[in-house]
Amino acid sequence: MNGPSTQAGTLREPRKLPVLVVLHQENSSAGRVGQMLVGKGYPLDIRRPALGDPLPETLAGHSGAVIFGGPMSANDPEPYIRRETDWIGVPLKEDKPFLGICLGAQMMVRHLGGTVEAHKDGLAEIGWYPLRTTEHGRLLMPHWPQMVYHFHREGFSLPHGAQRLAEGDAYPNQAIRYGQNAWGVQFHAELTRAMMQRWVVRGEHRFIMPNAQKGSEHLEGRMIFDAPLRQWLWNFLDLVFDRQESKVAAGKPAEPQAAAPAGATRPAPGPNGR
Repeated sequence: MNGPSTQAGTLREPRKLPVLVVLHQENSSAGRVGQMLVGKGYPLDIRRPALGDPLPETLAGHSGAVIFGGPMSANDPEPYIRRETDWIGVPLKEDKPFLGICLGAQMMVRHLGGTVEAHKDGLAEIGWYPLRTTEHGRLLMPHWPQMVYHFHREGFSLPHGAQRLAEGDAYPNQAIRYGQNAWGVQFHAELTRAMMQRWVVRGEHRFIMPNAQKGSEHLEGRMIFDAPLRQWLWNFLDLVFDRQESKVAAGKPAEPQAAAPAGATRPAPGPNGR
């Protein structure tokens, strides 16, 4: 009978299947999401479709998938944008865990028949902004961050059949769930400090947009608001990939272990998201 092997009387956990990580630039990084997944025992399978990497026809050999952000728009006409958006049907059909971050969430919404568009008054979210949890969100996780980090100027609608988990002022749909295993967030919990510093330097020209914050506020806000955002991300990844709703909903946040390096990821080149 096959089962967990033992060594010195200790059960070994079964090896976890890799998580598919979809990035959009040559030097993009999975950041803290990648680090935390590796720390939880998931290998990373990193693909960059914009540079010609194929996406798998099935996720049978994966624990799930994460599509990250990028400077492009989910509305752009490039063929790889359409291919990625269409590909999201694979995890949805197979009921595999899927997480879309910023652009990735917008692609999921487009796949589900929703819309992605700029604010009617041209407002951007670039910096730290308040987050309000809905009843659906509180039932899943009692502890959400009150402030989250953004770098975008487009938002997404709430597709038919999706639940809003968290909302904001300028862009009401900040975190959503579709079915049991598909999740989308508009904000960025994945940034390491080094990534944020790069975004602030290379995205400086965007700070003049309506509602955007100055670069100094980005780094000052991190010192104040990042700790609860990091803890939330650790627990949220359990919810997405381990389906530990009872554990997370019990209000007992797991203490993050020392994060291992995120495989083959490399430093992010600059701001993600529209």
